Amino acid sequence: QVQLVESGGRLVQAGGSLRLSCGVSGRTFSICNMGWFRQAPGKEREFVAAKPWSDGSTSYADSVKGRFTISRDNAKNTVYLQMNNLKPEDTAVYYCAARRCYTTEYTYWGQGTQVTVSS
Repeated sequence: QVQLVESGGRLVQAGGSLRLSCGVSGRTFSICNMGWFRQAPGKEREFVAAKPWSDGSTSYADSVKGRFTISRDNAKNTVYLQMNNLKPEDTAVYYCAARRCYTTEYTYWGQGTQVTVSS
């Protein structure tokens, strides 16, 4: 099993920045990919960003490209989502997720952290 715990969400003004953290523990050797997703009220959950557990290229949703950055601190087993130039439409619950190797679905999910961007 893998455990994920997000933190860092809060209320912020438009144009501001936030850094979300996702602490990863458990069978981390089974993870090949980490992702961030978000779900706004009344909307479906959507992909935000992803990166391989080891070194590799990152990917982003078009809506956040150039503003958000996903990264990992290997020593701390923590994945970050740096969010800059936040917009009211970024308001959502943000979830960290882990995908096991040789699978196509994200298996492990955190509890989510609320990000609210005021205009």
